[in-house]
Amino acid sequence: MLRSFPIKQTQQTAKRSTSGQAATFKRCQTKKLKVLDDIKYIASAMLEERCEPSEGVMRIAKLFEALSMSEQMAVEFPSIFEHYDCIKAHPIKEERKALAKQQRMKLDLARMKSEAKLEQGILDDAKKSHNFISCIRVY
Repeated sequence: MLRSFPIKQTQQTAKRSTSGQAATFKRCQTKKLKVLDDIKYIASAMLEERCEPSEGVMRIAKLFEALSMSEQMAVEFPSIFEHYDCIKAHPIKEERKALAKQQRMKLDLARMKSEAKLEQGILDDAKKSHNFISCIRVY
């Protein structure tokens, strides 16, 4: 036998569910916009030479990954993602300190070669990403 629910109770439950979904959606959108603002800030810092290119590339690429936008953005900003592919496996902090001096020098050389080769492209991509995010924020 089917159980019947009072219409008013069902409507109230639907309203609460919709309200909760709307609040969750708004929190997600707010978080995404903050991450995009962070990317814009890092791009600005790279352009103003307040941030090393490799550090900026690493941060921007990881933030795009957090937004699940890496594949799309790799097409838009190829130099950033080409350099990221070169340096993403490089250890940092304590892991880097634990490496032998020659191994650190080898990684530094690979990073510097990639940076030198892609420097102008990285800066162009940083400028494009800054402008791209400014356009997104308008909508």
